[in-house]
Amino acid sequence: MSSKNYLALRLVGPLQSWGFDSQYNRRNTALMPTKSAIAGLFCAALGFSRGSDKEKEFLDKFRTVKMTAIAIPRNGLKKELPIRRMEDYHTVQNTKKAAGGIKDCHITHRQYLCDASFGVILEGAPSLLIEIANAFDNPVWGIWLGRKTCIPSAPVFAGLKENRDDALSLLIGEKPLDLFSRQVEVENFADGRDSLPDNPVSFASERRLFSPRRVKTN
Repeated sequence: MSSKNYLALRLVGPLQSWGFDSQYNRRNTALMPTKSAIAGLFCAALGFSRGSDKEKEFLDKFRTVKMTAIAIPRNGLKKELPIRRMEDYHTVQNTKKAAGGIKDCHITHRQYLCDASFGVILEGAPSLLIEIANAFDNPVWGIWLGRKTCIPSAPVFAGLKENRDDALSLLIGEKPLDLFSRQVEVENFADGRDSLPDNPVSFASERRLFSPRRVKTN
């Protein structure tokens, strides 16, 4: 068996939202899927509760997995569909105030990507990726593209391969990867100069924690 496997995901839906710098009443979306959202998707499929020991054990292993996100254009009737960013006027009832007490109605602004399509390749230990792949056969909880309102319009699990090129072909066919916009996780500053705070440490509601991840965007 290969020392590494490659898990391919297909992320297609009318709405997607990949939060990475959301603060208080503004919930922005990144233009590429975040590693934290992908990890959350897997925890849902595996049935790991927020802040549980099983979640912590999984996230400790998942931090060693390398992720590549690929923007794959969607075709309309006559041309490629443009990706649009939409902002939703959203209200939340009975939220806690910083000074104590309950606020009857709180206004938030939440962003979504419309008509986006992505492929994701995850490179890691076979035992971990096989466990994830098996969970897609019968997920414990629902699988969403960032938020519960973002329902996939195609099967998310594309396949598990021992070879990277075979995994890529499940998402982009025989086309060269250089034709696509992509974001690749790298090891050091020389390989990629951008950092994203989306490597999940804990999803516990009262102490959500993330560490930085180095990436290169092409």
